[in-house]
Amino acid sequence: MENFFDFKKNKTNLRTEILAGITTFLAFMYIIVVNPDILKNTGMPFSAVLTATVLVSAFSSIMMGLYAKNPIVLAPGMGLNAFFAYSVVIGMGVGWQTALGAVFWSGVVFLLLSIFNIRTHIVKAIPKQIRYAVAAGIGIFITLIGFINSGFIVSNPATVIGRGMLNESTITFLAGLAVTGVFVARRVKGALILGITITTILAVPIGRLWGESAIVNFNGFFAAPDFSLLFCLDFMGSLKFSMFPVMFAFLFTDMFDSLSTFVGVAEAGNLTDADGEPRNIKESLIVDGFSTMISGLAGSSPGTSYIESAAGIEEGGRSGLTAVISGLLVIPFMFFSPLLSIIPSIATAPALVLVGAFMMKPVQKINWSKFDDAIPAFLALILIPITYSITQGIIWGFLSWTIIKFLTGKRNEITPMMIAIDIFAIAALIV
Repeated sequence: MENFFDFKKNKTNLRTEILAGITTFLAFMYIIVVNPDILKNTGMPFSAVLTATVLVSAFSSIMMGLYAKNPIVLAPGMGLNAFFAYSVVIGMGVGWQTALGAVFWSGVVFLLLSIFNIRTHIVKAIPKQIRYAVAAGIGIFITLIGFINSGFIVSNPATVIGRGMLNESTITFLAGLAVTGVFVARRVKGALILGITITTILAVPIGRLWGESAIVNFNGFFAAPDFSLLFCLDFMGSLKFSMFPVMFAFLFTDMFDSLSTFVGVAEAGNLTDADGEPRNIKESLIVDGFSTMISGLAGSSPGTSYIESAAGIEEGGRSGLTAVISGLLVIPFMFFSPLLSIIPSIATAPALVLVGAFMMKPVQKINWSKFDDAIPAFLALILIPITYSITQGIIWGFLSWTIIKFLTGKRNEITPMMIAIDIFAIAALIV
């Protein structure tokens, strides 16, 4: 084991790697509960999505550790799951089977781009300002979903949306948000999952001591894994032209989320190669592509690399064993679907709100004083939550970038690849 993971070169040891793996697991395990809670709104069974989430997280993380030998975990991505549920299935009226097919094909494309290094040309074609804006826009999107799920934000005929009533549910949500926020601010390990647990406990009196109906109902501890979503995707139906923008949104978001994670983690842990690039970047991206492919097959939104991996790196994790340990720790949770299903939406809502806050950091990198950069970035950022669609934010960010750069005489900043993307974006708007 020491030779396989090259402990000596990585200046680590077995004890450190195990502790780092446990730390990373605590940092990202909230997705085991949050992902099923989001995707169940599409009509997919909670227990089956939980099984799929565990399978994707465990297999992808272990593969990252063994093949790419990086201390990075993977799981169904935040933002991608919200886009899958609220934009594609609910917003566009696409069946979840077809949406799973789109996830699978986007993974196939991601994998091919990684194997043949085509992703390099695409990365260079996408302006960094747009990339920063999309990341932040997805953060606001996730936060909005959290507030809506809690009932704190509701539809309002006069103002489109507005604040909901202060009742037993919203007060419990606010208490959970405050507690979780304090945990995060104090850098408590497993802050989000602790917040979800405490908010669930606070929600137990609802319908029992106050309020009309109970929202926490105990259904037991254990159950056999639910594999009913396995291979339920619609391969051919997802290849319709109308689904291409959805696949592109999955691909774009997953690709840049992964690249930014690899860069950030490499900088945090000094995990770079001789050229200063994140080590084993090609192998890591191949694993990421596989993660998205198996997500479609297993019954989940796309898998992606998690920035929470940095928590384990801060504990000294430097080898792939960190990711392997984290992946193994996920597996037992596929047997706890009855217990985890008692967690209400108001308990996961604080985590969604705070994950949105985590994703706002790239905003500071946008050049707000240069308006030919700032305006397209702003449109991409704001249209994602307003239209409830990552696709629309990406499309209008790209189109506005090209138009403004062209009309301000900065045509050298418009690459052939960008023009190709613009043509694709226009076609997506017309269809």
